[in-house]
Amino acid sequence: MAFLSRRRRGARLAPELGDQELGRLLKSLLATTRTGTIATTDLCVAQLSRLLAQEPGNWDRRTHRMGVLAGFLAGSHLARSWAAREPRDADALVLYAWTEVAHARTQGGLPDADGVVRSCLRAAELAPRDPTPWVVLLAVARVERWARPRVFGVWNEVIARDRWNREAYLSMLGHLSPEEAGSRVQVLEFVDTLRARMPANAPCAATELTAQVRQYHAVLDRGGFEALVARNHWSQVMGAQALDRVAHNWARPGFLNHAAAPADLNLLAYALLAADRRMEARAVFEALDGTVAAWPWQAGGDPVQEFELARRKATAGR
Repeated sequence: MAFLSRRRRGARLAPELGDQELGRLLKSLLATTRTGTIATTDLCVAQLSRLLAQEPGNWDRRTHRMGVLAGFLAGSHLARSWAAREPRDADALVLYAWTEVAHARTQGGLPDADGVVRSCLRAAELAPRDPTPWVVLLAVARVERWARPRVFGVWNEVIARDRWNREAYLSMLGHLSPEEAGSRVQVLEFVDTLRARMPANAPCAATELTAQVRQYHAVLDRGGFEALVARNHWSQVMGAQALDRVAHNWARPGFLNHAAAPADLNLLAYALLAADRRMEARAVFEALDGTVAAWPWQAGGDPVQEFELARRKATAGR
């Protein structure tokens, strides 16, 4: 087989997930923001504006880029400064709002929720076809524990603009979970409805497997005997079928082509190893070629170390 002679690349945490232009911008931001000067802020804003203006209408890539940048800039002044300078720039308003939400998730609250909501609604007025202001509002709804009708109102605005928006489906999955505002039954109903309608390679294709991995983690978190036999989750009907539906196709070249596809392949590799389906996991690790997404590996410790350990297990005795 061809991959036997291919040199394996070392594992690396890659929040850009193969988006080379986004990766270059992240490196540039890391290098230039250390000075903290006004000129540096101007340069960074210009770089952000240039990247986010690319590929208009490609909502999948735009959402991915916005989300990664928001996580990278959370807690910094940069996005706030851009939004203050350019109050009629939808990109600036959405990025500022998303950085506030990302920061709130680490701080346990959103100090200026009303201001974040206003930024999202203003961005939605300025760019009425863009789903990302509504994607961020959905995240706000989770942090602020909005009532169900209000949450679904925002959800409908997202899917009216981008039917298979990955971030929105994962957000709703979290909202419907027993840890937030729903139940295990509601999660299963949501996943069943999605699976009946969704193309197999849609950007939100990992919603079902994400639900199964979260359930698996919930079992592990209980500790004791349940944690010791948590692997049995993947031999039960729902866990096994969720893997069966995607294990063969996802690693095929070109089958998944959305911006966060490497994150979904990380999820699949993790689940296959948890299920001790090592032979199938090998092809997934080969497709990833060392590209690591933090979740779900970080559940076990350092994500790069956990990825490498799992990859060695999958390829042992090859």
